[in-house]
Amino acid sequence: MSTPTDPALPSTTTDHEIETLAEFDRVTADGGSLTGHRVQAVDLTARTSTLLDADVQGAIFLGCPMEPEAAARVRARGALVFPPVPGLPFDPYRGHVYAPGELFAGLASEEGYEATPDARAYDWFQRTKADGDVFASMLRAVHDDSVSDALDELLTGARVVGVMGGHAMARGTEAYEGAARLGRTLARAGLTVATGGGPGAMEAANLGAYAAPFDDPMLTEALQLVAKCPSFTPSVTEWARAAFEVRDRWPDGGSSVGIPTWFYGHEPPNPFASHLAKYFANATREDGLLARSNAGVIFLPGAAGTVQEIFDNATPNYYESRGEPTPMVLVGRAHWTEELPAWPLLQALARGRSMESRIALVDTVEEAGEALKRIAGSSAGQD
Repeated sequence: MSTPTDPALPSTTTDHEIETLAEFDRVTADGGSLTGHRVQAVDLTARTSTLLDADVQGAIFLGCPMEPEAAARVRARGALVFPPVPGLPFDPYRGHVYAPGELFAGLASEEGYEATPDARAYDWFQRTKADGDVFASMLRAVHDDSVSDALDELLTGARVVGVMGGHAMARGTEAYEGAARLGRTLARAGLTVATGGGPGAMEAANLGAYAAPFDDPMLTEALQLVAKCPSFTPSVTEWARAAFEVRDRWPDGGSSVGIPTWFYGHEPPNPFASHLAKYFANATREDGLLARSNAGVIFLPGAAGTVQEIFDNATPNYYESRGEPTPMVLVGRAHWTEELPAWPLLQALARGRSMESRIALVDTVEEAGEALKRIAGSSAGQD
């Protein structure tokens, strides 16, 4: 399933990357050369005659199905061919991030979630992550690098706000509704919402961004629909089907990004993120999510994972000496000062440094958007 065209998140490639059959045809039209090009996960089985005639010196074909005759010819003419790996539930050479319908393909079957590529990829990861097989490790690394490349292309020129929060936040709660309204507010302000791509607060923020193009009552109705299945436990199948019911009723919602991981495979990706950059390596995923949140990060109440994200984001801000540290807004005064007192430590780190004016603690999600705007406006006024 291809990634949908999204004008808010332009998908671009370099001059030497070919990621679709249409791009391949444009490059090779009228005898065009493939010299130096990287052809990534494009099915070329119907382009044998073109491959037999093309100048392919220095070209690299990554996971491109092609007829044996064509593969032999391009190798003989100086191309490097990495063939598809049979039996994998994922494509390590993929040229695009995932769409929800791709990871959840087969959800409507009798097997439900267990039949989906997402579940099968997690099963493969569980079988191979501890066996020391260098080939499996290489495939995971190649996949994650391909996803990072695709994510960078997707987010070119986007103003990205990360929304962090706990996976345990249940549908049907006031906290979930608040996170959804926050996502909608940010998206309507022209920002790209990026989350960890999982359930709970992450799903709520992605749902809010999905609801942004619709009238306000849509979100109210959508919240009621998903509330019939509050959590992904005990049934991921029913949880995901409730989300797709919303998507089917209101198609073509707003765009946002989710960056989940198979490392926490018991937490499924949420279907409201229009673009899912899913990784095997959690460290790559965590660093990438925060690094790409160039317009700031909002931290909703969460537990250990969210605390880790606060200080993962604070560290580069602490050492920032040339540019402006990214804004950080913590939501929930009691949570971050009493239950998990991350705010006093963050304040202590920020004292006397450039990040001091770039952090804020607020009580509500409504205040979070205003705080983010205020910090950005203050920075603009100083330039």
